[in-house]
Amino acid sequence: MSEAKPTIPIVDFSAWEKGSDDQKKATAAQLVQACRDVGFCYITNHGISLEYLSKAFGWSKKLFDLKQEEKMLAPHPDGYAVHRGYSWPGLEKVSNAMGDEEDVESLKKELRQVSDIKESYEIGSEENHDQPNQWLPEQVLPGFRDFMNTFYWDCHWTARKFLSAMAIGIGLGDQDFFAESHPGHNNQLRLLHYPPVPAANIENQTSIRMGAHSDWPSITLLFQDDCGGLQIENPNKAGEFMDVPPVQDALVMNVGDLMMRWSNDTLKSTVHRVSLPPRQDRFTGDERLTRARYSIPYFVSPKGESVVTCLPSCTDEKHPAKYGPIKWNDYMLMRASMQYDSKPAEVDVSA
Repeated sequence: MSEAKPTIPIVDFSAWEKGSDDQKKATAAQLVQACRDVGFCYITNHGISLEYLSKAFGWSKKLFDLKQEEKMLAPHPDGYAVHRGYSWPGLEKVSNAMGDEEDVESLKKELRQVSDIKESYEIGSEENHDQPNQWLPEQVLPGFRDFMNTFYWDCHWTARKFLSAMAIGIGLGDQDFFAESHPGHNNQLRLLHYPPVPAANIENQTSIRMGAHSDWPSITLLFQDDCGGLQIENPNKAGEFMDVPPVQDALVMNVGDLMMRWSNDTLKSTVHRVSLPPRQDRFTGDERLTRARYSIPYFVSPKGESVVTCLPSCTDEKHPAKYGPIKWNDYMLMRASMQYDSKPAEVDVSA
């Protein structure tokens, strides 16, 4: 008898700020249980208002509505070492390749036979000089830079609450254990736009919105519009995917690879992808053209020099450490090397 598909847990964070210690411990336990069982959860009462998020999505749409030559005034730098600025459709190839495979170049070529139909814009801390931001000239989109810098840090302070809860829930004595190693300067705010595409192109795999992959950092916060299309791999059945439909007023939080390593696989970094919207009213015309999809993931990472080792609270004689120590910067660059070619192809900006 096959196991039933798990549901995506919903964790209410309303008690975190002003609740009792017992209420906070209960919230932390719920969050960690969701991360153990599924690796993904919805979080409600997270502290970022719907009105504020609507403004963020409004700025994102204004950005992607610009002419191509205007967006190309802040292009993603050549190669993979700096992950900032505008990536046009086809530039980035998301996959679950690690970057430590035997024949990396052949694998890259194979993966790029099918393009990702999406465009993105990456933003980081203005104080991270290893990952300098690539801003549009102010006159192209006045107010965009100021808003996104503020939104970046508001997302960071929200994420720190979740990191503190995870520290409590996983049994660490210090609730600031994770938060102290995540001061915010290595995080990444990503604006994503999936333009309309004929459904048949996705169904026959001549195009992909975003391929199956795990996230690299500690945790990810995701804000998504109501289009749908996010799917996660069923934790009980490899290769089977299940929908993560938008839930009003809730963000999605998922565990990244680094937190999975930290917790010695106690917490799951679940593979996920973006496919077709599940609702038929998201398609138009004979071609079943998909509706445009917008999402805003916020990736939360520790200091670049941080060495991540399996936590003593997650290891014992029956559960020895599965991973050796690794620096976040080293892991990040290894994974990034598979997503961007060292010399991106020229883009046609006449469209």
